[in-house]
Amino acid sequence: MARYIFITGGVVSSLGKGIAAAALGALLQSRGYRVRLRKLDPYLNVDPGTMSPTQHGEVFVTDDGAETDLDLGHYERFTGRSATKTDNITTGRIYKNILDKERRGDYLGATVQVIPHVTNEIKEFVLEGNDDFDFVLCEIGGTVGDIEAMPFMEAIRQLGNDLPRGNAVYVHLTLMPYIPAAGELKTKPTQHSVKELQALGIHPDILLVRSDREIPEAERRKLSLFCNVRSSAVIQALDVSNIYDVPLAYHREGLDDEVLHAFGIDPAPVPRMDAWKNVCERIRTPEGEVTIAVVGKYTGLKDAYKSLIEALHHGGIANRVKVNLEWIESEIFEKEDPSPYLEKVHGILVPGGFGERGSEGKIRAARFARTHKVPYFGICFGMQMAVIEAARDLAGIKDASSTEFDRNASEPVVGLMTEWVKGNTLEKRSDRDNLGGTMRLGAYKAHLGAETKIAEIYGTTEISERHRHRYEVNAGYREKLESCGLVFSGTSPDGILPETIEYADHPWFIGVQYHPELKSRPLAPHPLFSSFIAAALEQSRLV
Repeated sequence: MARYIFITGGVVSSLGKGIAAAALGALLQSRGYRVRLRKLDPYLNVDPGTMSPTQHGEVFVTDDGAETDLDLGHYERFTGRSATKTDNITTGRIYKNILDKERRGDYLGATVQVIPHVTNEIKEFVLEGNDDFDFVLCEIGGTVGDIEAMPFMEAIRQLGNDLPRGNAVYVHLTLMPYIPAAGELKTKPTQHSVKELQALGIHPDILLVRSDREIPEAERRKLSLFCNVRSSAVIQALDVSNIYDVPLAYHREGLDDEVLHAFGIDPAPVPRMDAWKNVCERIRTPEGEVTIAVVGKYTGLKDAYKSLIEALHHGGIANRVKVNLEWIESEIFEKEDPSPYLEKVHGILVPGGFGERGSEGKIRAARFARTHKVPYFGICFGMQMAVIEAARDLAGIKDASSTEFDRNASEPVVGLMTEWVKGNTLEKRSDRDNLGGTMRLGAYKAHLGAETKIAEIYGTTEISERHRHRYEVNAGYREKLESCGLVFSGTSPDGILPETIEYADHPWFIGVQYHPELKSRPLAPHPLFSSFIAAALEQSRLV
């Protein structure tokens, strides 16, 4: 039977519960255990698909087409296990399920209430489909005391009693702030947070305490005494130089040992950490460095590009180089010449996005990369802008545009998809549909041309990648564009939807309609990012 680890947060938000959960999952995996991670989000949105990246960060897409919280990206990167739509649920989804059942009469006339109906729905989600796993780690979003999180807290309290004795462990992540004026680390915020948690009926077995400096033994004993936690279970979580140091740091502090001890697992299998040590060694001792310009529209909030940032660093790990990111707001290029910004970088990446704002700046970035032979990587929207640039400057289609910007565009080089095949099913969409869940979402297969650069990078002509978009390059312009040198190097298996583009006479210029960053891992960097950084390294020797 699976054992359950519930991870809560206190004092302040953004302490890194997602990375803590992912790192603990990686540690348990290193001992040979089968691990599953799940995220319970308190907000009322059904999923984060319609939420602004500036509010919520990136939307992480799974193979089965779920739009989920960015923490699932951490789970995948640290454990290598692909998440599914059943690994993330929100208050909105919970209430939607309950109201659908109520309308159908499933509750047989009962008054529908938070307890037991909402909490039962949460518990069913947590417990479902775990037969093949040794440990299930459940992260509860938000902070203890948030009114939105109360039903989730009550549900995991109940699960502590519902599960067999010794099958649930509670880990509470808190902050120990340093007060410069007093010259002291303060335990009181953690004490209050634990008191709040205990008032809800949950007694943490382990305290994971974030701090920017070593926590003295006296403070640890104080936390143990006042929070009713074993002294060995007060684990310091110090800041580290990069997130892939976290599993090793937690192991040194004894987190995985304490978790296994709480479950009564003794002796435990010895962890195998060589792969993580190798990754961290490559990060600490790079043999060179490259600078990549990321030309986007959400550059003020890096969480909007979380998977992208990590995938670029994975490319650096693969090439043993440090990757420096130069963030450039694309709107700048609509007012200024891009040359001063781009002439010293070693690669240009234009990421995905939605809407017209900044699009002309991205087109100019693609033009600079093409004409100056700088490695260019266009992802989703970045590929579409590269195609529009080629249509305007190479094919002479001066009015080339996207119907995302102008529904009545005279030259719709990029247009709204209305139908596509998923498996054996024809899926249809309309521009009048609700925004939530109306995109081409999840993993789709693509066929790559045999003699293309991208097929050489992948080492195969058949791939599967994750998508998240409503608009697609119009295949009706393919012949005209290819006559000007733009190669449509990959398509959907039926040959209808363009998936990748490249220039044969360019050192490295590739656009993809999908999001390869979602499948990159530190232990298995995505081949496109490895190749892109290798091309940037070559460019660095020329600049």
